[in-house]
Amino acid sequence: MKFGIAFKLGCLMALFGMLPTGLAGYYIYNSSREMLLQAAERDMLTSVQVLGRNLHSSLRNISLDASVLTNGPKVHELASIQDAPQREDVQNDLAASFRAMLLAHPDYMQIRLISATDHGLEWVRQDRDGDRIVRVDGDELQEKGHYAYAFETLHLAPGEVRISPIVINHEQGAHSGLDKPTLHVSTPVADAAGNVFAIVVINVDLDQLFSQLQSDLPKEYQVYLSNRWGDLLIHPDHRRTFGFDQGRRLFLQDEFPEVGRLLGETGPNSLISRSVEQSQQDRLVAAFVRLSDNSGTSEPFVVLGLGQPQSHVLAQASRAGTNIAQIALFFSVLALFAAFIASRTLIRPLRNMTDAVELFSRERKITDLAPRQDELGMLARSFRAMKQEILSQLEDLTRSRAAFEHLARHDSLTGLPNRRKCFERLEQALVKARVSGQQMALLFVDLDHFKQMNDQYGHRFGDQVLQAVAKLLSSASGAHDCVSRLGGDEFVIFFEDVKDPQKIVALLEKLHLCFQLPLLIEGQKVQVHASMGVSIFPRDGNDIGALIQHADHAMYQAKSAGRNRYSFDVSKTL
Repeated sequence: MKFGIAFKLGCLMALFGMLPTGLAGYYIYNSSREMLLQAAERDMLTSVQVLGRNLHSSLRNISLDASVLTNGPKVHELASIQDAPQREDVQNDLAASFRAMLLAHPDYMQIRLISATDHGLEWVRQDRDGDRIVRVDGDELQEKGHYAYAFETLHLAPGEVRISPIVINHEQGAHSGLDKPTLHVSTPVADAAGNVFAIVVINVDLDQLFSQLQSDLPKEYQVYLSNRWGDLLIHPDHRRTFGFDQGRRLFLQDEFPEVGRLLGETGPNSLISRSVEQSQQDRLVAAFVRLSDNSGTSEPFVVLGLGQPQSHVLAQASRAGTNIAQIALFFSVLALFAAFIASRTLIRPLRNMTDAVELFSRERKITDLAPRQDELGMLARSFRAMKQEILSQLEDLTRSRAAFEHLARHDSLTGLPNRRKCFERLEQALVKARVSGQQMALLFVDLDHFKQMNDQYGHRFGDQVLQAVAKLLSSASGAHDCVSRLGGDEFVIFFEDVKDPQKIVALLEKLHLCFQLPLLIEGQKVQVHASMGVSIFPRDGNDIGALIQHADHAMYQAKSAGRNRYSFDVSKTL
């Protein structure tokens, strides 16, 4: 049986009609998979960098808390007090400060004041024991001079802070901190002459710290952390962590070989890797950064990473691939029957679709093809819808990344800038003030008896009070961009280019009067008072730490004077 040229040409045109459709679908599917993987990798790299900055910020905050404790009232006098009752009173005050700090920070497991003598005998110690805060005293106080966090900290200058390597806490009597991953933040305490006579040590619960840091991450993200050798400290499978503490070594680079480049002295600071231990279907896509510590401690850097299953990233591409396969099959059958009639007209639109696919792959640009009402038109519209869906997913990933960055810099309750954003703006304002020679004022606001209000009305009511106070400070000060919430019931307002210092006094009077008026919360009037402290640049200091410290000290002077008032540090007047 002989076949004519029309049949052969029809078959040939049918073949050419089927191949572009199938190849275009396969090309789009593979391109979509790769683009989704690359977009997910970029998003995870950004997320892990933000998480790393948040970790650095948390460690800076812990260091600031340790410094605040060393500069508390009468702490520097403790070395010179010989009277036993008076010494006990000072230690009781310190114990109360330690207890308040533990209550404010659920990730703190233990705070201690350790002597530089007597083999590092603990003077004051507060431990977290479940939901309770327990003070350890008397014969239960231990000697800690043989621990690195004690004898290495004693070699630091006053004001310097040591952050220890991450270890498992095996110190007996540590209550809730026993056998948990922890790090020690310690700083020396000096007397009035500058001689170090003790240290303050804060034990941080690593699991609780990272639970707080990753609370805003997508639930499918998995967190990894290793020390400078690659030993696993945090891993989705807790059985693999701290192997060196159990006589075995489990390394991050065994699961993600490319991480080994981060462990070298000249390696990159960040990279993207894929796991090798799982099957192809269960492989992980991950991003890692190296977080350096310039404090000169024995832990110069750690490696932090985020990963997620490759199958989760490619779920959308798999659904799109099924649609592509169905569309390609449908139009391939259609092309077989229509090739004998429309062989010449089929080539041009298929070529246009292929060009559009290649343009989309290169530039992510969607081009409009010539409108058709036939099956080729349906194919073109399906491709366009699929490309729009891919672009939409990429835009969603971009928005999620922007939202995550916003959450990292703003307080979720009040919408005000958080401590990190506040310190960034303060640093910028200080740079301008140093160049221009103008004064700058910093106002520290702390609500009076806020804890009792929380206990009486509940945390939801307390959150509404904080939101109302945030609006009051923003509207009354007329400087919304300069109002920040440091945490809890503490707020900061700073003013640049203070040409007339008396205007600060007028503003303080205005804020004080505003706090005399009741706030309407849930239909009831609530009287909220505040104590305010003021520091002036450059009179009270030339950096953020000094200005915050003077403003905080002035606020405590206001509280000591009866609360519900404002004060300038050490009785300085404008």
